[in-house]
This record gives sequence, C-alpha cells and structure tokens, in this order.
Amino acid sequence: MSDLSHPEPQAQAAEATAPPQRPSSGMRALVVEDETSLANLIGSYFERDGFEASISHDGLQAVALAREVDPDVVVLDLGLPGLDGVEVCRQIRTFSDAYVVMLTARSDEIDTLIGLSVGADDYLTKPFSPRVLMARVQAMLRRPRQSRELGGPGDPLAEVRTFGALSIDTDGRDVWLDGVPVALTRTEFDLLAALSARPRMAFSRRQLIDDVWGPSWVGDEHLVDVHVGHLRRKLGDDAADSLYVRTVRGVGYRMGTGQ
Repeated sequence: MSDLSHPEPQAQAAEATAPPQRPSSGMRALVVEDETSLANLIGSYFERDGFEASISHDGLQAVALAREVDPDVVVLDLGLPGLDGVEVCRQIRTFSDAYVVMLTARSDEIDTLIGLSVGADDYLTKPFSPRVLMARVQAMLRRPRQSRELGGPGDPLAEVRTFGALSIDTDGRDVWLDGVPVALTRTEFDLLAALSARPRMAFSRRQLIDDVWGPSWVGDEHLVDVHVGHLRRKLGDDAADSLYVRTVRGVGYRMGTGQ
C-alpha cells in the first residue's frame, strides 16, 4: 500500500475485524482521505479484497497519483487540504473513468449534489462501515468498463439503439449524438442503457437505483435526479421538453423518442 505514514492503534484494532486476504484481482484503488487512520483502514480493506491500494492525504497529490497509478476506483473525501474533493474529482474526470465514491463528514445534501455534479458515482456519509463501502465498490465493478473497440454507429457489428439523433451502442458502451461521440461517465452510460432497454417503461427512482447501483444500495434516491440532470446536459436535452430522458410526473423517468 503506497503510504508514508503508519496506521494509528485504533485503526490497527479495527483492521483485525476485516475479512481475510483474497487473491490479487489486478484492480487498483486510490484512497484520498486526510484522516490517516481512516485512510489506512480503507486501504487495508481494499488490499484484503485483492486490490493494489494507494493512499493520498492531500488533494494536489491525489490528482498526480491518479495519473500515475490509473486507478479503477477512487474513494475521495470532500474535505481535503490543497484541493477539496470536488475539485479533485473534477480534475480526475478530465483523464480517468474510474469509479469515484465521495466521502463527506456532513449529511448536507448540497455537499452530495455538488460532488455528484462533477462526476462522482456514489457517496457515503461518515461514519460508515468499510464493509458497506466495499459492497458498494464491488457492485459498481460488476458493471463493465467503457470500450472503444467498435468504429461508430455505422459499424455493422455494433448493436445500436437509436432515438432520433441519439445512438447507443450497449456492447461497445459508446454514445453518439448526430454522429458525434458523447463522453459519459460509466454511471451516466448505465443509466441511459437502463432507460433505453425498456423505452416504453416509466421507471421509478428505486427501479433505476436497483438497475444501475444494485438492489442493496441504501441512500438518498435523489441521487438519480443528479445523474439524470448531468446526462441531459451532455445530450443537450431540455428538462421541460425532453427528447431523450423524459420526466414522468409522480413516477420518475422514461426514455424519449428523440423527436
């Protein structure tokens, strides 16, 4: 585990209750947390789940470390020295599609919504169980990484869902609008894929949570609204007259026809 500090006694005691070491998964995790004992505890859980874990206690260092280790998962505290977690997430999103889980010491919804608006996939409010964090991470990682192997919406091998000017290749995990690629986070793509798989269905927030985050996810279901808003902005969609993601009043969301 990449860290210059040592776990504090209380962290060492807590680590003793963690599950036994698993074989290496080949996955990499970056833990960005200024509380040394908590950072080491989270890192130990990742290592026991077969991850190569790196730790940073500072926002500026975290961005540099993310470029260096290319993590699959980033656990990111909002309150950091150097750069805060929101800015770290924004910068990481310019070069990485890693899953990002935000940690916050406050239950303030504003913190959560701001963090998610810059590309975080999930959040946890302190105090939390490391086992809950790892369950969330494992659920996210069961969703496949984005692929760029197919050539585009005209590729004869691609199975593409089309809604007006919007094309969705669910195998290659690519999206085009008027033939131009649209860069989505993995969670945004998974949300669009869930809606487009059953375009006539009106999904509740809970149904979308179950499809995208998994049925064991517990938290504020307005998480869906944040990601829908981000998805609409990237698709140039108007919430009042949506072409692609339509609001079903009193229920949730469904796919639009693109017209």
